Amino acid sequence: MKNFDILYLKEVPSLYNHEIIIKKIILYVEENLHEPLTLENIAAQSNFSKYHFHRIFQSTIGMTVTEYIRLRRLANASSALLYRSERILDIALYYQFESQESFTRAFKEIYKLPPGKYRRMMSDVIKIKEETNMDTKVKGWFLSGSNPFNYEMGIDHEVVHQGKASGYLKSKTVLDSTEFATMMQTFKANQFVGKRIRLSCFIRTEEVDTYAGMWMRVDDTMEDVLQFDNMSNRPIKGTTNWNHYSIILDVPTQSAVISFGIILSGQGTVWADQFTFEEVNESIPTTNLEVHGELLDEPINLSFDEEI
Repeated sequence: MKNFDILYLKEVPSLYNHEIIIKKIILYVEENLHEPLTLENIAAQSNFSKYHFHRIFQSTIGMTVTEYIRLRRLANASSALLYRSERILDIALYYQFESQESFTRAFKEIYKLPPGKYRRMMSDVIKIKEETNMDTKVKGWFLSGSNPFNYEMGIDHEVVHQGKASGYLKSKTVLDSTEFATMMQTFKANQFVGKRIRLSCFIRTEEVDTYAGMWMRVDDTMEDVLQFDNMSNRPIKGTTNWNHYSIILDVPTQSAVISFGIILSGQGTVWADQFTFEEVNESIPTTNLEVHGELLDEPINLSFDEEI
């Protein structure tokens, strides 16, 4: 084996460690969006060379870290325009844009409006939505769970990861930590049958007392569960900043339906943004959790002598 290959193997850890490192970097970026950030000082946080860090971040998040920082600064700036009274110039400088002109160019490229016009137009839209309670229904999503009437889902224009809005799920009249609700979608599995897929999104939480997470389930035509993961073995608790989470499942040939969403158990609030589905190769392990709901061929452990 060549020396370069040895160095490469030493530097590139497992996929699991990659995910831990990406979460660490995203958290570092979130906490420093208003400070100067360079590829050098960010890569230093990962203990990778700039080259390997750039490659790993882009393959995981789907964009370079420079693009990610730019979009996150613009998203925070868009929220500040709507919910704070600072001058546009002050917002631009706070988020590390060199001038109001450079901020306006970058903002218009993403939001299709200059900042001042965006502030005026979107403020009116949000006011109308708040007065008419339009956000209680979210296109494409529905509310379910053990006690969905004790929870609320909607669209948030203030807490945003990228773009103009995020989806949220929060407790309203929840008293029991065993209660849960989910904001979810269901669709036909056809396009993913026979593939291994990764569902990713960005999640933020506030005062989650039991747990929050993302989930995905693959069912056959008889509604039997073929693959399932609800992040119960890696729950999100408490108050956390935006970060990136993934679920990886196989979609067997007999699959008919894929369901997915955000789950909140107990009290708190969870925000989600930018769900993506992508095919991955079989060298990437699945996160499938064993579902012990299937019928057995015969009864077992009738004397309770067998331990787990």
